[in-house]
Order: sequence, then structure tokens, then C-alpha cells
Amino acid sequence: MRDDDRDDPFDEFFNEIERMMNEMMGPEANFNFEHNSGHNTGESETDIHFDLHEHDEEIRVIADIPGVDKDAIGLQCDGEMLHLDANASDRQYNERISLPGRVDEHSADATYNNGVLEVVFERVDESTSIDV
Repeated sequence: MRDDDRDDPFDEFFNEIERMMNEMMGPEANFNFEHNSGHNTGESETDIHFDLHEHDEEIRVIADIPGVDKDAIGLQCDGEMLHLDANASDRQYNERISLPGRVDEHSADATYNNGVLEVVFERVDESTSIDV
């Protein structure tokens, strides 16, 4: 029997979680867990684990993207959303991160060290004064 012919032992577990979440959240909810069974299908798109840290004057995004060269990372920000694209030899990362507040995209300071990307933005004041 080949590896890809075997049933995944966690399929039933994830199906039950989906059923319970859909039952609990009502008919509008549609939870679908994508479970990677460990089969290598070549180049794949992978979700990035990231953390958001909010401070009074800044928002910090820390993302784990192991196995990627610094030159293969693309970042774009429109002030509300951070677009992160990165390519490694065996995987591709495409993530859209909704920031918890408006930021000055021109203030971005990014560092990448040992597979950890850190991007820091200055917050933008949400309100403005209007002269009469």
C-alpha cells in the first residue's frame, strides 16, 4: 500500500470539529479546516504563522517564514492591509494580513533574521481636526 492510499487518521477528528463549529455558530457559518495530511505534492501554498502586537504608537507584525531568502520576500502595505509574498525552493507563501488599525505605510521598518520577519509600522491618528 502506498502512503497516499492510506486514510488520514485525523480526518474524522477534523470533520467532527467542523460539524460542531457549524452547529454552534448557526446556518450562516461554514467552517472548513484544511488539514495537510503530510503528502508532498511539490510546490504548495502555505499559511504563515504570524503575531500582531499593538502599542500606543506602533503596530508590529512578526511572521515565521522559514527557508526563504531575504531577497525572495515581497511586502506591500496600503495602510490597512499588509501583503506578504515569499518564495522558497519547496513552498510559496501568500498572506494578506489585516492590520488592527490604520498605519503610515511609509514608516515601515522590516527585518528578517533566521526565518523570522518583523515589520513595524507607526500608527496614524484616526481623527483629524477640521478648521472652520
